[in-house]
Amino acid sequence: MGYNHIGVTMNDMRTGRHETTLDRAGLAIAVGGVLGGAVATGLAALGAESGPLALVAAFMLGSLLCALAITAVAAPVWIVLHATGRRRAGHAALVGAATGFIVFVFGQTYGFGMFYAPPSDIQTLLFRWASAAATSLVLAAIAALIGLIMWRVAYRWER
Repeated sequence: MGYNHIGVTMNDMRTGRHETTLDRAGLAIAVGGVLGGAVATGLAALGAESGPLALVAAFMLGSLLCALAITAVAAPVWIVLHATGRRRAGHAALVGAATGFIVFVFGQTYGFGMFYAPPSDIQTLLFRWASAAATSLVLAAIAALIGLIMWRVAYRWER
């Protein structure tokens, strides 16, 4: 019988599953929020004027808003995946990337065009959407990494 890199047989891989507890899931959301705050702090540091108070504010607000977004957007999707047995690291990365991409495009396109936007011509509108897609792809990659880290915090392999 062959062993994989962590000493679990392939038969065990078929019969075991990833499990979590409510406290580990809550800790994972908190870790995701803190990582989002770190990203917000990094973006603020790249800005024109970022004094120490601005960086602290970026971290606090970024952490809070990221934890809220994870809870409101990604958690319901993950609950469905968890209930259907799709609990692997790749699933976590996919949920992070997809929900991150959607949220960031939503924010940059005035809610996919559903909310009031300043009047603009078609070239400006197309540029806004292209820019939103491009920057959201970068942020989706970061969100996928955050999703992977959250998955590692939340899940343990159980036979």
